[in-house]
Amino acid sequence: MSLLSLTSVTAFYGASQALFDVSLHLAEGEVLALMGRNGMGKSTTVKVICRLLPVRSGKVVFDGCDLARVSAHKAAQMGIGPVFEGRRCFPNLTVAENLIAAARPGHWDRSRIAGLFPRLEERRDQWAASLSGGEQQMLAIGRALMTNPKLLILDEATEGLAPIVRQEIWAAVATLKRETGLAILVIDKSLKELSAVADSAAIIERGSTVWSGPLGGLTSDITDQYLGV
Repeated sequence: MSLLSLTSVTAFYGASQALFDVSLHLAEGEVLALMGRNGMGKSTTVKVICRLLPVRSGKVVFDGCDLARVSAHKAAQMGIGPVFEGRRCFPNLTVAENLIAAARPGHWDRSRIAGLFPRLEERRDQWAASLSGGEQQMLAIGRALMTNPKLLILDEATEGLAPIVRQEIWAAVATLKRETGLAILVIDKSLKELSAVADSAAIIERGSTVWSGPLGGLTSDITDQYLGV
């Protein structure tokens, strides 16, 4: 059974259409890679899922609920935990304060976040603004997990980070998949890293889903056509 399902979704920024026909399905415990070149609608799709952009037509269903009828804060309460591109932390709060600001009861607490990202525990009393870019990204992921979501969304979580930090974040994603069964929607450009964690993929081209299926089904012809420069 799908935890998240988008069917023929369209969406607009004002009078400009951004999504024309997006469909994807994500089951509980599955990792889905949402792929495509820059500017093709991946982040817009995330905004639709998180209720930050209205659905013009089509259907978005999460955990059996039609999200078109739900506000953004209610979608978060239902268990959608986004980590948006850009490492958005509260700069004037400490690491610990950032984590507890979004905390909800459940499996994830500060001790488990410390186990996933030991650096955050080492820097628990530092201002978020003083962290490196990689540490801020770890904090953003930790804060999303502290909401104890059913679905974690990672939008370009390793973009612009040093290789060693990228490896730490990919290792954390692999741990989440292996040990928690959390459903994860991940947007990234690296097929190598995605192939180690993702079960399936959906490719968006000019606001429409043009391919979906098991990640192992991606051929060189498909990647050259829709993911190449």
